[in-house]
Amino acid sequence: MGKKDDRVDAYISKAADFAKPVLIHLRRVVHTACPDVEETWKWSFPNFMYKGSILCTMAAFKSHCSFGFWKASLLPDTDNILTNRDKDGMGHLGKIESLADLPADEVLIKYIQAGMQLNDAGVKLPPRAKVTEKEKKEMEVPAYFTEALETSPAAKEKFNAFSYSHKKEYIEWFEEAKTEATRNKRMAQALDWIENGKSRNWKYAC
Repeated sequence: MGKKDDRVDAYISKAADFAKPVLIHLRRVVHTACPDVEETWKWSFPNFMYKGSILCTMAAFKSHCSFGFWKASLLPDTDNILTNRDKDGMGHLGKIESLADLPADEVLIKYIQAGMQLNDAGVKLPPRAKVTEKEKKEMEVPAYFTEALETSPAAKEKFNAFSYSHKKEYIEWFEEAKTEATRNKRMAQALDWIENGKSRNWKYAC
């Protein structure tokens, strides 16, 4: 028998109006696909556990929702729905702004149950490759961001003290921007976060 968590109810009730029906629907589909699922709370958003391992996650933001499979990189993407399957973290279905952005229920259920099979078999995610000291030293910070850091001595100091992974997260975020305007907007936000010592994914920290 599945188990629900009151914190998930509270999270949904506080979400934006557009997000409520999306979160309610995703929650229902997960419980339909996996009757033994257990809800829990990690990184400030709902997680769904099965056989002692995370199965999937969901979250709501200001203008979109996200849904992620914990072992997305190991799932067969037969219906081509995992837009970010090769990236760590959440949001494998892309930005979800309404129910119309979701795959059909039967497709979601198929993927959730594929994740269940991995948990049943005790399959673990492969460990991340360790970054060598040489790679850390050779990481290139784009000139446009180096210039931006010069406008904020506090952000520059904090960024230089960041770990390799924190620096990489920010740089990849900038590089993924499709337009210069978007990149500039992200850099402005980044400078504010970095000045306060925050990593790119600080919102998801425990």
